[in-house]
Amino acid sequence: MTVSQSETQTSKLYDRDFCLWAQETAKLLREGKFSSLDMENLIEEVEDMSKRYKDALKSNLRILLMHLLKYKYQPTKRSQSWLSTIREHRTRLEEAFEDSPSLKPYFKEVFDKCYQKARKLAADETNLPLETFPSESPFTPEECLDEYFLPEL
Repeated sequence: MTVSQSETQTSKLYDRDFCLWAQETAKLLREGKFSSLDMENLIEEVEDMSKRYKDALKSNLRILLMHLLKYKYQPTKRSQSWLSTIREHRTRLEEAFEDSPSLKPYFKEVFDKCYQKARKLAADETNLPLETFPSESPFTPEECLDEYFLPEL
């Protein structure tokens, strides 16, 4: 089998069975068989890895902000579940920063945009008017990550 045939076989495997493709790609990398790699899909997957981490960060931040808003603006409905969700998403963000410290500046970069989405989610979940929630975040990025911070009215 020629190099181009081997690469084509790996490329076809990518379309049929992603997990098997990933295992085969790792094996080829370990063996140093770089010419047999499906480079096009490998490059795409490596680029997508960063995007997935960033998407997860934004999702965790939106959920955290939404629950902080609910906690602040619906004090009579506070629950252990809300506190647990706040703690869980802070932990996920903390772990993301430990694994990839370069995500910390990205967190600050997307904070306001995530707040705007969280504000709408909070309005949807609480049935409160969107205007109930300030157009600018009442929480700083640091407060959101502070394990002891809980907003009061």
